[in-house]
Amino acid sequence: MTRSPKGRIFRFTLSVAVITAWPATVWADSSLSPYKMLRSLQFMQDSVVLGDHSAGDMQRFMLETIDNRLRSADAEIFSEPRNADAALVYAMSGGNPATLSYLVARDVEGNFDARVVNVLQKYFDGRGMQVAKTIGDLVPEYRHTALGPYLALIAGNITFPTDARAALGFFDEARLSAPGTIIEEAALRRSIVASMGVSEVKKALSYSRHYARRFVHSPYSNQFADMFVELVVKHYGVVTENDIVDVLEPMDTARRQEIYLRIARAATLRGNQELARLSATEAQRLAGLLDGNGQPVLPSLYESVASVSSSDVVSAIDRLSAVSDETLSERDRALRNAARSIAEQILKPPVADEPVKVDEPRAGATGQALLAPRPQTPVGTNDEQQSVSAPTVPEPAPVAANTDAQPKAADAAIGEGGPVLDFVKQSRGRLGEIDALLEEEGNIR
Repeated sequence: MTRSPKGRIFRFTLSVAVITAWPATVWADSSLSPYKMLRSLQFMQDSVVLGDHSAGDMQRFMLETIDNRLRSADAEIFSEPRNADAALVYAMSGGNPATLSYLVARDVEGNFDARVVNVLQKYFDGRGMQVAKTIGDLVPEYRHTALGPYLALIAGNITFPTDARAALGFFDEARLSAPGTIIEEAALRRSIVASMGVSEVKKALSYSRHYARRFVHSPYSNQFADMFVELVVKHYGVVTENDIVDVLEPMDTARRQEIYLRIARAATLRGNQELARLSATEAQRLAGLLDGNGQPVLPSLYESVASVSSSDVVSAIDRLSAVSDETLSERDRALRNAARSIAEQILKPPVADEPVKVDEPRAGATGQALLAPRPQTPVGTNDEQQSVSAPTVPEPAPVAANTDAQPKAADAAIGEGGPVLDFVKQSRGRLGEIDALLEEEGNIR
């Protein structure tokens, strides 16, 4: 029998309430084993990503209490492997990395695996690439242990910048070995990014479906929404209308409307009239189900804005001008005004600048001197250009409009100078206004 998400959330909320009701003295008890304390922390973190956000404060309290317990414990307590593993998992669960270094410095019995400690210290210091091979060897060795899922997740994070396909394997191992946990939640989000990085659109859709069904109430679901909007807009065609419906189906109506609205806006900036119209129409339908509590949507607005970059600019201006302010939200009103302004400038005839006066060549100067090219100064060195390193786990870049396509074509047609080129360059800045409007959207609330 399938259990409903509401029932699962209620069960976790009840358990969290019981843990929270424990006296603080129980947690402060110096005789409580670290591995027992860690189990409660893991339960709390898992309940948060499953939707019980009220557990956040208790999670912070647990991290602080475990930190104090580890630092005050006698060194011999870590001869128990479960306690040694608990200290390592604590460090990988948002704990203080300095506490791990403190414990290792006192470890004269060799209770901690020096290889794992070295990997974690390098990783926390931002030098994970130095231990990429080491952690790749550790993952199969620690498979089916308490450390296994955590090490697999970190291995994926370290590997992603150089080998996204290998990172996908690590993320799969992490999520499959720890289902229903914060490890699976994090691994799914990273798997979506890695799949898009290697153009595995179908895989990215599969991970998105899993995430939406298991972790739609996670506090990190805003990051998932960003990734999904980018996936749809960038790969629409491979991603179908049915795919979008399938992924968003588990969400509540308000959240589905918000994501459809964001897809419509992003598609508008890319000039994808079909996707903009489709998404805006669905957002409008969902708004009608919210009894006036949804965001106002006008599908024709997005289609008109998207058509500004087409040959039918005059009709686009007419349609944009016909849209009443009362039917638009504040952000859509700003989008409409910016698009109309750009469309009007596209139709405005360029004003030629006054001809540039060129002094007559001085006596003795040759024609060749006037035409001689200036020496080219290189901009930046190879070292400077290669100094930017990729982030350990890159977040999805904002979906940007393809606004350079027309100006570049214009440059090729016009040549290297003249008033028309000046106008095109000025228009690029105006096109940036629309991009800025999308960036203002931020995370879904």
